[in-house]
Amino acid sequence: MAILSVNVDHIATLRQARGGKEPDPVTAAAMAELAGADGIIVHLREDRRHIQDRDVRLLRETIKTKLNLEMAATEEMLGIAREILPEMSTLVPEKREELTTEGGLNVAVQEKEIARAVTALQEAGILVSLFIDADSRQVEAAKAAGADFVEIHTGHYADAETEDEANRLFTGISEAIKLAAALGLRVNAGHGLNYTNIKRFVGLEAEVEEYSIGHSILSRAVLVGIDQAVREMADLVRFL
Repeated sequence: MAILSVNVDHIATLRQARGGKEPDPVTAAAMAELAGADGIIVHLREDRRHIQDRDVRLLRETIKTKLNLEMAATEEMLGIAREILPEMSTLVPEKREELTTEGGLNVAVQEKEIARAVTALQEAGILVSLFIDADSRQVEAAKAAGADFVEIHTGHYADAETEDEANRLFTGISEAIKLAAALGLRVNAGHGLNYTNIKRFVGLEAEVEEYSIGHSILSRAVLVGIDQAVREMADLVRFL
């Protein structure tokens, strides 16, 4: 049975829009846990556009499940992770001009650099996941780099404009998931998943351990509250 980790970055986005103190992503994380989230995810970006260092430190002290720190593979972020000690760090690509992460790491091109970052985190006792596209080359490179997990990028599937396109992209995701599992990598999936398109993952429960979801849950929470929004998604994930 898969588990649900909730990304609370967009709570911080709303806070930073006014430069104030609320809403607090740390409070949102606690409420998500109470509603059934199995983990909390935050992306500490280099430009600190939403999550702040203060948030990560308080989350490390207060959450009861597990913390997944998304981050670029930079010396600054590696140092923060090795100090904070989240249960998991997910290495992601990062461009300052993007609204959200647009694609997976190109591990096949940066294998040596990524492998050094993976080793540095693992030496601190942190599990390492690489956020990659559904591409066999990237899966194989992630294995060669020594990652514990891959998180398969589902954003292109989520953004598909036609059923044929969604079918084609999901086939690629399924193949990448199965290849990763066959290579001995543990598998997560995320980006753009919502209450409808996640239902397509039925049948992959043996391979996918965790779904990473933020935007759709927090968008629904604006209308129905975070407790109901998390509970509804957690129920969907656990019955895949």
